[in-house]
Amino acid sequence: MGAEHELLAHVPRLRRYARALVRNPELADDLVQDTLERALRNFEKFEAGSDLRAWLFTIMHNLFLGQIRKASARASHVALDDEGIAEREFATQGNQADRLEVRDLDYALQRLPIDQREVVLLIGLEGMSYTDVALTLEIPLGTVMSRLSRGRERLRALMGSAQPARALRAAR
Repeated sequence: MGAEHELLAHVPRLRRYARALVRNPELADDLVQDTLERALRNFEKFEAGSDLRAWLFTIMHNLFLGQIRKASARASHVALDDEGIAEREFATQGNQADRLEVRDLDYALQRLPIDQREVVLLIGLEGMSYTDVALTLEIPLGTVMSRLSRGRERLRALMGSAQPARALRAAR
């Protein structure tokens, strides 16, 4: 299987994570495209036998941080709370309460500090192990655990109950 085919298999997860990070579909797609371009350009640096998904998320993480740094250096606003996103993008099957819970969880996730949000999303949404998250974000394992703990506590406070934290804990 060629590099392009291997990378394409990870596009849905990259898009989901990018959209959760930036909440703007166009910017998220740009971030995914930039990630894939960089991965293809540097595919010879990928160590065969290691986790391609973690390598791709590391590239995306570094690109995202670079975009934030550039934006703050230009003193421009980075819209992480794009109210223009259609709620149907987060819709689930079920009753009105389910839709409201998803909306509330999305709202709460967007209010987490970016370092906590990244860890919560990679572990809770992408199902990555603590070790893979530590390698992806290039932080110590203990930092992953403390950011996850603080993120869960903040989600509990924002959601007004322990329900989201239980769901995220169960996803581990």
